[in-house]
Amino acid sequence: MGVGPSGAPRAAPRALLLILTLLLAAAVPAAGQSTRSASPEADSGGEVTLRVGIQQEFDSLNPFLGFSLASTSVFRLIYPTLTTYGAEDFSVVPELATDWKSSADKLSWTFHIRQGVHWSDGEPVTAGDVAYTFNRMMDDPAAATANGNYVEGFTSVTAPDDRTVVIRTTSPQATMRSIAVPIVPEHVWSSVDDVAEFANQRMPIVGNGPFIATEYRPQQFLTLRANEDFWRGTPNVDRLRFVNFENSDAAVQALRKGEIDVVRDLTPTQFDALRGAENIRRVRGKGRRFYEIVLNPGAANSAGEPIGTGHPALRDPRVRRAIDRAIDREVLVERVLGGYGTVGAGYLPPIFEDYYWTPPPRARRPFSIESANRALDEAGYPRGPDGARHGPAGRPLDFEFVLHGDSSTDALVGEFVKEWLSRLGIRVRLRPVSDNQVNQRTTAGDFDMVVSGWSVNPDPDYVLRLQTCGARPKPGGGGLPDSFLCDRRYDELYARQLAEFDHSERVELVERAQRRFHRMATGLILFYPNALEAYRSDRFAGFMLQPTEGGVITAQQGYWGYYRARPTEQARAASGGAGYRSAAFVIVGVALLGAVVLASVAARRRRTAEHRE
Repeated sequence: MGVGPSGAPRAAPRALLLILTLLLAAAVPAAGQSTRSASPEADSGGEVTLRVGIQQEFDSLNPFLGFSLASTSVFRLIYPTLTTYGAEDFSVVPELATDWKSSADKLSWTFHIRQGVHWSDGEPVTAGDVAYTFNRMMDDPAAATANGNYVEGFTSVTAPDDRTVVIRTTSPQATMRSIAVPIVPEHVWSSVDDVAEFANQRMPIVGNGPFIATEYRPQQFLTLRANEDFWRGTPNVDRLRFVNFENSDAAVQALRKGEIDVVRDLTPTQFDALRGAENIRRVRGKGRRFYEIVLNPGAANSAGEPIGTGHPALRDPRVRRAIDRAIDREVLVERVLGGYGTVGAGYLPPIFEDYYWTPPPRARRPFSIESANRALDEAGYPRGPDGARHGPAGRPLDFEFVLHGDSSTDALVGEFVKEWLSRLGIRVRLRPVSDNQVNQRTTAGDFDMVVSGWSVNPDPDYVLRLQTCGARPKPGGGGLPDSFLCDRRYDELYARQLAEFDHSERVELVERAQRRFHRMATGLILFYPNALEAYRSDRFAGFMLQPTEGGVITAQQGYWGYYRARPTEQARAASGGAGYRSAAFVIVGVALLGAVVLASVAARRRRTAEHRE
């Protein structure tokens, strides 16, 4: 080993540098590899991500346009509403509005807006944002696509100051305390000229909810970050990610592997298969959805002009009622739902006991192939020599049945209905398509039969309105119909229940509206499925169910389940441990390397000084 002028070993710094360089080379790739492998399903940087598997596409991230279950659940997380539904029992509780009062005639409502609340970009949330949101919906037909029913009766919305909103209506509206409209920031949306063409995919999305949308890859995932300035307090999880799967089987496999933490909309078979699975806990809740078959009664737009491709025979209510008699709902609940659900009856599900209605014995249409065949014979739809039924004009009863292509429930229902109707001499062609195509075809009236279903709010007005003439699309597009019912008697009952503030009187009117809907048979309510979901108990706990008794994690009437979720110590360790160790290793290595470099520089300086001296 050579010796320098100072007598110190000259090779020692170089050797130490080489050793540290090798150590750093081993550490840095590991850290780099962790970053590269941080897929949408992985935690990084010590953060804990709650990963939720979904099978439905986001129809839009624009809160004026999106109405799918996937989209509306996200809007609840990133945008404020005036009020929300409490987790315990769906009662109305303050949200952006701290309190409210009405005039004696119920035509003027004053809401006081919470103070000290800010949008995620730091701008204050004011009453002006609320007024802007509602006025945009009132003035711009495109902005009324998803929630226009809430503002149909508004005459004016003003903000006399930053903390006060005044809404005036043409007639009393019982829904004023539960307006489920996402409020948007005026300073962002006022620059949006064309709402219909605005995807709202520029990240991060400016909002005010418990989470902030930060990354979106269509048909792959949507990532939300915890809003540290949320007025109720920061969520317990650092990030929330919705991961898209082509089908629920893939989502369940990802749950088993620990690639996601929550999966909803399980099939009964999947739910049963997860019984006893390690580190997985199941949740069976009361369902808020009704599942129906819509029969096209002759779709028309708001001007009364026929649209779509519906079969003319389905315009006859006698044909629709005969089809209803040929569907065995008890078989569907047992064979399709595995018993996890309730036989369909009225329009509204039994979770909302006050509004639940079931047809009285004289109005029921029990399953009977014989009665259905007899009804079609009497209505003038005879069988031909080949056994197929024909209408008065000779056209065969040959119906296309549109289904959600990624839904095993739809597939099973389709096969059962196809077989039952074949016994009536009716041919059914199953047509599975994407979720968005189902929505598009339904709104355009481009179907004979289609599977539909809606999640019902604690206040039933939203889904009741779907059956009115006012829900039909405008000649230029838009609208949000369900079955194109458009019946004068139904519309009268709908208007009366909306204006009724006496609860018992309103319940009676809602029941009468359901009775009329059942009579017209444009939508055949098959069943109310239980909400089946599961989660990784080794990673998360503390989920708040909505409602408390018989509720679910992923309830769409609030953000409680995700907001209250609490990572386990195991989840914290898994997300932060390896990353912190790599980081610590690199930091120590850099510090040692720095010390060696300084020592080497000092030694060279000494050697240079000695040489000069």
